[in-house]
Amino acid sequence: MTTTRTARVALVGDRSAHVRSHTRIPGLIEVLREQHGLALDAYWVPSEEADADALAGFDGIWLIPGSPYRSEAGALAAVRAAREHRVAFLGTCGGFQHLMLEMLRDVAGRPDAAHAENDPAAASPAIVPLSCSLVGHEGAVNLRKGSLAEQIFGVERTVERYHCAYGLDRAYLPLLEAHGLRFTGHDDDGEVRVAELADHPFLVGTLFQPELSGDGTRVHAVIRAFAEAAVAVGPARETAAA
Repeated sequence: MTTTRTARVALVGDRSAHVRSHTRIPGLIEVLREQHGLALDAYWVPSEEADADALAGFDGIWLIPGSPYRSEAGALAAVRAAREHRVAFLGTCGGFQHLMLEMLRDVAGRPDAAHAENDPAAASPAIVPLSCSLVGHEGAVNLRKGSLAEQIFGVERTVERYHCAYGLDRAYLPLLEAHGLRFTGHDDDGEVRVAELADHPFLVGTLFQPELSGDGTRVHAVIRAFAEAAVAVGPARETAAA
């Protein structure tokens, strides 16, 4: 008999029946429980309600696709809460983009860093239009040998599905790397597709959408890894409180 382990997880984003990744998530949560013994007690938290109080006590935070979020501040608060309280974090598509923004503003000392989709007139956009939109596309991702990403995926090269038109401006790579962010997945042109934070139990962002992998009857490896990390937070939190 499979032992079921449970974690409280916040799904931060503006839930919509018109966003395919959102409609996939409930089924993926059920697959995690049935096939892997990972029960996510999931709460959908709209971006405009995401703040330190609303996100307190969760074992994991998943910043889901669907940008532009109704509240950029709420999306950034989700990243900050996971980073500061060392709970499991997964940011996919828009979640990846706002992981970059939060790190730049709150860790790397660039409060002027902006998202061009949210602020087209910004003087210092860090998240910029991709040279070629990835909406509805699939593409290869090469994973750095020895990275957490390679460990999760179990391969050095994978093909993933996208639905985005914005990504990180390469000019910000050295600054982010100097503050602990590791870029461990790239496309064949060297553009960033996966990031992970050093010295954090599990803080991972993917520009692609693992929610769209396959037909929904199996869970993408990075989502399963996030769930595993989230269920590990509860006992760690209890030990720290004892």
